Amino acid sequence: MDFDSLLSAELSKPRPSKKFARRGDIEAERRAAYEAEQAALEEKRAAKVAAKRKAEQEAEEEARAREEKRARLGEESRRRREEEEKEAERKRRKRLGLPELKEAEETEEALGEGEEDVPEEELRGKLRLLGEPAALFGEGHAERVRRLRRLGVVVTDGPVPTTLEPVGEKEMKVDGTVPEDKAGRRFLFRQLASYFTLVLTEYEIAMEREKRDTNTSRTAYNAMVQTRESLKPLFRKFEKDDLDPTILTPIVEIVKAAQERRYVDANNGYLRLSIGKAAWPIGVTMVGIHERSAREKLHTGTAKGHVLGDEVTRKFLQGIKRCLTFAQARWPPTDIMQLMG
Repeated sequence: MDFDSLLSAELSKPRPSKKFARRGDIEAERRAAYEAEQAALEEKRAAKVAAKRKAEQEAEEEARAREEKRARLGEESRRRREEEEKEAERKRRKRLGLPELKEAEETEEALGEGEEDVPEEELRGKLRLLGEPAALFGEGHAERVRRLRRLGVVVTDGPVPTTLEPVGEKEMKVDGTVPEDKAGRRFLFRQLASYFTLVLTEYEIAMEREKRDTNTSRTAYNAMVQTRESLKPLFRKFEKDDLDPTILTPIVEIVKAAQERRYVDANNGYLRLSIGKAAWPIGVTMVGIHERSAREKLHTGTAKGHVLGDEVTRKFLQGIKRCLTFAQARWPPTDIMQLMG
């Protein structure tokens, strides 16, 4: 083959439309492919999330349906059991010749004018928390409310739960006297319980904030817990108005001084209440062979049932002293001379 034919054959071959491609076009094609791939992945992910959410909703609906069915069956079983118990009681009364048992709706009396109603579910829950049956045989709603009132409803959920209704901060300050009437004493006990609840709450918050894994921190925290437990009998005495006047009056004076940030005066009141002016034998009481005058007072003075002779009283007095110590740090006095040593 000659040169002319080779040249004509080479020229007759088809040539590509483009000999080169721009880098920007290649990058655009790559980005478009990447975005399409990510969009497909996002659609799959969204479909999976939607399927999972739907499965969870179906599971929740099934669980709710089961709970409702269980509650309904439990209510029907309870009603059937009550009816069987009523029938058995009716037969027993008929056999013994007793009068017929009236229905709960007939025997139940309406709540009084000053009695506050409690919802049935909340009422049953509170009775169970107090360790009492949720409902007694033949007992109506009003009778359950009165039974809860007799047991004592926990009004406050502070460090020491109590049935005494708390008072506001402005009404918490005592005047240092003990009223003679019942209503006045009840309000005084509410004031004292509110003040000690305030101090114990701040005490607990401070100990929780400063809680560390050290011996000192653990000792301080245990002291707070012991103080809280020691003051529980004092709150019970407040609730029952069962506090001796010889102890109540000094406690009122101590609280009044502490509220006025006169901690030295409060500590002096605590010392007068705990130790008093009795002669306490310290060290050697007999240094010779002869009886000294008034030596018998060392023994007869403390044998008349001192306030520290009672373990419960000693503990809540110690709790009051610890409350004073914390109150001095939490609410320091304006007069430096009122700082306890």
